[in-house]
Amino acid sequence: MKTPFLLIFLTLTSFFGPSLKLTSASSFVYPDSYNQIELSKVSGPESIAFDCRGKGPYISVSDGRILNWEGPNFGWKEPRSACDGSTNPETEPTCGRPLGLKFDRRSCNLYIADAYFGLLMVGPSGGVAQQVATSAEGTPLGFANALDIDTQTGVVYFTDSSTLFQRRVWLYSVLSGDRTGRLIQYDPRTKKTTVLLRGLAFPDGVALSNDNSFLLLAESTTMKIFRFWLRGPKAQTSELFAQLGRSPDNIKRNRNGEFWIALNTGRAVLKSLVHVKHNGEVVMPSWIRDPVAVKFDGDGNVVEALDGHGGSSLESVSEVEEHDGSLWIGSAVKPFVGVLH
Repeated sequence: MKTPFLLIFLTLTSFFGPSLKLTSASSFVYPDSYNQIELSKVSGPESIAFDCRGKGPYISVSDGRILNWEGPNFGWKEPRSACDGSTNPETEPTCGRPLGLKFDRRSCNLYIADAYFGLLMVGPSGGVAQQVATSAEGTPLGFANALDIDTQTGVVYFTDSSTLFQRRVWLYSVLSGDRTGRLIQYDPRTKKTTVLLRGLAFPDGVALSNDNSFLLLAESTTMKIFRFWLRGPKAQTSELFAQLGRSPDNIKRNRNGEFWIALNTGRAVLKSLVHVKHNGEVVMPSWIRDPVAVKFDGDGNVVEALDGHGGSSLESVSEVEEHDGSLWIGSAVKPFVGVLH
């Protein structure tokens, strides 16, 4: 357990003109409320998910495995051995690299977005993952990344970050201005994949609203969050939800219908986090020095910001999963899962 820094929660409850208005004092979460659950000989707990019974979390790690946390007495359970007998992440193209994880609350099936193998599914009894989608409308999946599931229909929505560049050379996609990313729908009833949006610049996180009427989509290269409408008069259209000052990674919705958006770009100090609302800029105060995740409500208002405040433990945050009053914090590179109680 390591607690090397002070985490700060900033409650941002309302807006006033072009600037941010704080209606209550900042609340502080002290180091003794933050824990790190170490991983053994592996790193990169990119995504975090709890099963349909609330057990877990399950995490996706760099050597191609899904690990399950069974508490401090038993630690991480490994459903299978690493495919080459080691935990070498260089085996990604052979062993796969699971990224986004999500359980279907109706069937208890676990869906996995694997950067090399496409969209996978594991049944409620476990076992070998099955490939359920490897292409969409005739084009192979190049970099399946993040996903979410409609709680009413079981339809899976996931991102394909690039059809040109694999995960191990993801930076080329960003530097080249690649816009081959896609938002894709998979219907488990028909086994059909449908491209909903194309021409995206490294699409990453995706999360549905509580009522499944829309989803939020992160476009990492442009540092934007889009809202894509699934139902209602705006169905099948998209609009800008937020313009960030740092590249977004995964998005996770909590029980209240709020969205945690991870900001995964190392330790660079960010002077402002800009949120566009009604054609005006809302600038987060400069004393929020290093936001690593931001929580929005469904209307696009900033609710809270998680500030690493100069510490190294919240470096490269890939995901924030809010579960039973705690924040479970993932990373694409770190050898531990963070827990903030």
